Amino acid sequence: MPVFEYKGLSGGGKAVSGMVDADSARSARAKLRKDGVFPTEIKEQRGSSEPEPAPRARRKGNGKAGAAGVAEEEPAKKVSLNMEVDFGRYFQRIKVSDVAITTRQMATLVGAGIPLVEGLAAVADQTDNDKFRVVLTEIKGKVNEGSSLAEAIKGYPKVFSELYRNMVAAGEQSGTLDVVLSKLADYTEGQVALRSKIIGALVYPAIMAVVGLGLVSFLMIAVVPKIAKIFDDMGATLPLITRILIGVSSFVASWWFLLIPLAIGAFFLLRRWARTENGTLLLDTWSLKLPIFGKLFLLVAVARFASTLSTLLSSGVPILTSMSIVRAVVDNVVIQDVLDQVRESVSEGQSIAIPLRKSEQFPPLVTHMITIGERTGELEQMLARVAESYEAQVDRTVGMLTTLLEPVMILVMGGGVGFIALSVLLPMLNISQIVR
Repeated sequence: MPVFEYKGLSGGGKAVSGMVDADSARSARAKLRKDGVFPTEIKEQRGSSEPEPAPRARRKGNGKAGAAGVAEEEPAKKVSLNMEVDFGRYFQRIKVSDVAITTRQMATLVGAGIPLVEGLAAVADQTDNDKFRVVLTEIKGKVNEGSSLAEAIKGYPKVFSELYRNMVAAGEQSGTLDVVLSKLADYTEGQVALRSKIIGALVYPAIMAVVGLGLVSFLMIAVVPKIAKIFDDMGATLPLITRILIGVSSFVASWWFLLIPLAIGAFFLLRRWARTENGTLLLDTWSLKLPIFGKLFLLVAVARFASTLSTLLSSGVPILTSMSIVRAVVDNVVIQDVLDQVRESVSEGQSIAIPLRKSEQFPPLVTHMITIGERTGELEQMLARVAESYEAQVDRTVGMLTTLLEPVMILVMGGGVGFIALSVLLPMLNISQIVR
């Protein structure tokens, strides 16, 4: 059912706005008037699952039709103006954090006994993301028409992941939707926090690298050539370190217009190769063997595996379906191959821990705890403890890397600038000896 955004006046003359679902704009106006709202502006909105139709021009008719044509002309102008206003909304993204907040709110409302349709309407009004508000209003309309929540969100795969949809379906089937939504909120918030920590740890080194590269490039292109010309005019015999610097500077200054497109081209070629099957396998294998970052990547993969599988199993999702979803969540093909073996083992009625242990990719602590969980019937709880432990290790590793990278970046930048300074100052200090 179409969704319309409206602005209007309440019975007391107060300005109001919001979303309403109806078959047409006329039906939306009638629905709003019935609720005591007098609309001044109505425009149709569409969620991310449906493309925005292009506005069609309206023609004026003759006689009575002409009068109707004039009446229709003003809304057409409003559509044109609204397109300008919504241009920024087209680029608006629905973030995982938006989904996490809404899920937490829905869990609270459903747990308090609020009907699902009313809960969806309430969270749609509360969200600050206009695009997400449209999606939630469309979902509310589908649920109001008789669809389950899992069926309603299925049309928005870019907003709600497969894990999310399967857990909601399991919660609706078992009658524990509020509990499942609460677990989903915990899981989503945990993933957002984990991602934010990793990105936060990489922001400072990235800024330092860009600043250092810019500084060295400026010195090589703008400063060193002028100093080299002075030495050349003096006919000086320069030290080897200075000749190397001048040679590199001359090369960069002469061919920078080719070096930049070559670097960009190499980046895109490497990125394309990394998306191939062989490239992905090689990069993922190599990433797990890096001296310091390899441990971090493995910790993140194990934490995601344990947290996702625990959340799915405790929500009532079947084990084979859970393993397929977990495989998609862990974005390392080496770990994915191990999980394929685990799924095959489980489908044959065997243990989860055995293929994990044989792969030698998962730490012994993980396989031991999973083995104990399978024997005692507390696999979900054991996986949750594994996830807790490894998320804590991720926090410590990220903190250590942040502390370590700062002095390393300063040393690298200082080394580059020091090399340039030494190359320039060395011949100047020995000027009396190098002039022929």
